[in-house]
Amino acid sequence: MSKKKIVFTGGGSAGHVTPNLAIINELSKDWEIFYIGSKKGIEKELIQKINIPYYGISSGKLRRYIDFENFIDMFRVIKGCFEARRILRKIKPTLLFSKGGFVSVPVILAAKSLRIPIFIHESDMTPGLANKISQRFATRIFTSFEETKAFFPELITTAIGSPIRKEILSGSAEKGRAFLGFDKKRPIITIMGGSLGARKINEVVRESLKELTEHFQVVHLCGKNNRDDSLANYPGYRQFEYVHDELSDILAATEMVITRGGSNAIFEFLALNIPMLIIPLGLDQSRGDQILNARAFQDKGYSLTLEEEKLTSKTLMEYVDNVHSNSNKFKKNMKDSKKGEAIQLLISEINKVN
Repeated sequence: MSKKKIVFTGGGSAGHVTPNLAIINELSKDWEIFYIGSKKGIEKELIQKINIPYYGISSGKLRRYIDFENFIDMFRVIKGCFEARRILRKIKPTLLFSKGGFVSVPVILAAKSLRIPIFIHESDMTPGLANKISQRFATRIFTSFEETKAFFPELITTAIGSPIRKEILSGSAEKGRAFLGFDKKRPIITIMGGSLGARKINEVVRESLKELTEHFQVVHLCGKNNRDDSLANYPGYRQFEYVHDELSDILAATEMVITRGGSNAIFEFLALNIPMLIIPLGLDQSRGDQILNARAFQDKGYSLTLEEEKLTSKTLMEYVDNVHSNSNKFKKNMKDSKKGEAIQLLISEINKVN
């Protein structure tokens, strides 16, 4: 019996790729898996690491404002549609699964023209522009937040949470502390600014190191080229540009996370029952999706939110102390939530497609 074929798409940031990776890792051997992304995006690097056939296409950036580049990118999108259609006709997949990002639009348009069923997952509280465009072509739409369903057609939309990587849930606190060289005397805070880091967070954390390390041991994932070598031997402080294999162990040893408000990351911390201080990207750097994600988690009692405009050494320490003092309350609320079920639900729905 021949295998069914599934094509994944989505890119532009790690947040559009890691949920796809979580699903790919759980798909049975009954599926033959392919990926269509941009020619130079982060998705290419991440997918090629797991030896899945990868096809790069032309893609334009989707902007919400008037710009001459929109005219040029329109032609890139059209070119990407023809390239994606040629690839899909060759593969003949049973299903296309999209996580959004600008590269997904030409792939979805091509799949629709070939009558290939299309599943979409939206991570954030409000849909990104790619998924806003793509929703009219979707067979099924899945969302991380219940509130997001209001933005999509009711009959085909289901709120399920965010697909969580299984490996992130299987870490060892003992191995994490050994890797970091930390002890059990002080709790561990892990600080993450996303795959590219966060300049203001990095600066304020380093300004606050003396106070932070009096009470905590600090793991700082600062992003590429953002290490400060003058702090390489600072007691109780470890900094990394990026951590991959050891991340699950580090998080297993972590008592509190300071993080951006990306949906995939905060749902992983929710699944791990780690209290959060969320510092979302501001409106000057994003469309405001992280602010809404952070607000939703704070309203549910999983975290506190500190706006970046208000971030100073003083406010950082006030909020860190608040989260730490109320960590048992946060953990109880997180434990009572429904979490970790999205991946099983998605796999079940994917397996129903013939």
